[in-house]
Formats: sequence, C-alpha cells, structure tokens
Amino acid sequence: MSFICTLPICLSLFFCLFYTIHAANFDIVNQCSYTVWAAASPGGGRQLDPGQTWSITVAPGTTMARIWGRTKCTFDANGRGKCETGDCNGLLECQGWGSPPNTLAEFALNQFNNMDFPDISLVDGFNIPMDFSPTNNNCHDIRCTADINGQCPNELRAPGGCNNPCTVYKTNEYCCTDGPGSCGPTTYSKFFKDRCPDAYSYPQDDKTSTFPCPTGTNYRVVFCP
Repeated sequence: MSFICTLPICLSLFFCLFYTIHAANFDIVNQCSYTVWAAASPGGGRQLDPGQTWSITVAPGTTMARIWGRTKCTFDANGRGKCETGDCNGLLECQGWGSPPNTLAEFALNQFNNMDFPDISLVDGFNIPMDFSPTNNNCHDIRCTADINGQCPNELRAPGGCNNPCTVYKTNEYCCTDGPGSCGPTTYSKFFKDRCPDAYSYPQDDKTSTFPCPTGTNYRVVFCP
C-alpha cells in the first residue's frame, strides 16, 4: 500500500518535523541548599527542592523569553501566593515576567542566520547565582556566580537580592529609555560587570554580553552552580 502525501498531510508533517528539529529543551536545575521556585516565560513555574530538575521545551522562533528563580515563596492549594524575589503576580504558574530583583536567563531561538541568542541579564538585578550553558554544542558557558547579594551597594539592597539601579532610580542614565546609544556604563553597572563579566549590567550592554549559539542547541540553567 503506497502512502500519498496530500498537501494538508505534508504540511502537518513538515511543521511537526521543523518543530522537533528546532525546538529547544531546557533543563532547569536547583543546586542551591534551599528551595527555589523556578519560573519560565513561556513555561510557567515549578517548585524545585535542592537537587531537583524541571525540563521544558520551547518552540522555535520564540523571542523575549526568560527563566529565573524565585525565593521564599508561599502558595496555597490553588497556586496563589507570593515570593520575596521574582514574584510573578502571585502565581505559581507564571503567566508573565517576575518582579525585580531576579537573575535572568534570557533567550531568543532560531533568529538571524539560524542562531539562538542566550544571555544572563542583571538588568532586573540579582537574587540567585546562575549558570546558563549549552548541552549539545560547543558554545559559550555563561555564568554569574559572584556574591552580589553580600557585596551589594546599600542603596541597591532589597530583601533577598540586589536591585539594578534602573529599578531604584528609573532614569534614562540607568534604564536607557531614550533609545539606542542614549546611555552607557555607570558606577553601578561596573559593580555588576566586574563581578559577572558575561552578564548584561545595563540595557545596552550588548557587546560583551551576547553569545550566539546554533539553532538546535539544548540548554541547562543551573541555580547555585
């Protein structure tokens, strides 16, 4: 019996194959000595006790995506509550982005020249040490593991973390709200950059903070590596 590939069937098979090949798998691992409530947009959220892993699959073409950890959370049986850092509208299953301060693993998949663009960002501050690394390609391992909370300037300190100055002062000098080239390094951004050279220290810190990786790469995000 021969198989006839009609247009609807062929298209379905094509998109299924494209998704399978180019979707990215993310293993999110808690190596901290304390519970972390992992969050992903897209993806939702999950409680991770020490040593636990949560795996998610993200569709090709996804942009402006991020993974982060929340600390000191309490949720009821309906998944509603609050977190000291990284809270996302009081929901266990995040439907948006988290509240600063929170260390971010950001990424855009299958973009220009069939490349992914992963990064670690401190533009929303810092709460948990993080490693963001590829698992099946020889791309750059991005890390931010310094004691930023312990060394945080007093004016940036927040319960459970260290704020980025944009969160505190909300000016173009720190937030770059006036467009490309409207701001540059500051004393505060240098504080973050000196401790985590691979991470975004302010919104236009692109030159030393982007590490493209071929589309089809899978990734691992580790809290407290």
